Amino acid sequence: MENKFEIDVARIRDDARAHMDRGPVTKTYGADRERLIEVLNQVVATEIVCYLRYSQHAIAASGIDRAQVAAEFTEHAQQEMQHGLWAAERVSQLGGRPDFDPTTLKQRSHTEYVTTDETDLKRMLQENLIAERIVITTYQEMIRWIGESDPTTRRMLERILEEEEEHADDLSDLLGI
Repeated sequence: MENKFEIDVARIRDDARAHMDRGPVTKTYGADRERLIEVLNQVVATEIVCYLRYSQHAIAASGIDRAQVAAEFTEHAQQEMQHGLWAAERVSQLGGRPDFDPTTLKQRSHTEYVTTDETDLKRMLQENLIAERIVITTYQEMIRWIGESDPTTRRMLERILEEEEEHADDLSDLLGI
């Protein structure tokens, strides 16, 4: 049995013209858009909190291994901010409003903002590894939930997940575990 691919281009063109105000969200979009926007704003908050924690740890770190650890924290902080901006851009593409409200970041974030003694590099590494493990798990759950309903968001989260796994590996190496 032959499976032919056929497409009604005239209907698609008419629909595109009739619904220009919906931007990239077409009739064939399969996700719960409103819920996905909420979830992506949690990603925005989580990534900003991670950026802030890594940045604070990079600046506050002191001790003999400070340079190596601070450099790793700085690199991770930059990547976390980029992740947050990717999620915010996707919220906007889906017709939502990215939520950068600092008064609600902590409540929406999946990770915690933890400060430590400036000489306790091991605890800084541990707290950041815990946070990475949290986001790895939550992003895996989001990816499973999205499935095939929104391939663009799924691919973005998979890209973020890949970098978060690299962060966890880097931190594990620095901890010697």
